[in-house]
Amino acid sequence: MRETAGVRDIEVRDDGIRLGQFLKLAGFADTGADARVLLDLGEVEVNGEPEARRGRQLQPGDVVECGEETVRVAARPG
Repeated sequence: MRETAGVRDIEVRDDGIRLGQFLKLAGFADTGADARVLLDLGEVEVNGEPEARRGRQLQPGDVVECGEETVRVAARPG
């Protein structure tokens, strides 16, 4: 995990990750149910747009905001 100008980079293994899984990986949610609640409450934005789909596929470079925190999907080197 890296941080640049207040944005944390969260590395993912594959070409992408589903939003619900990413919310757990980034520490926003403990379970899929917790992720669903955040999405239902409108607490999550992807690339500056509100997002409610837990299954949305994220790609490296996508930026996710939840509350006051911003994280970016980063490809794991390798």
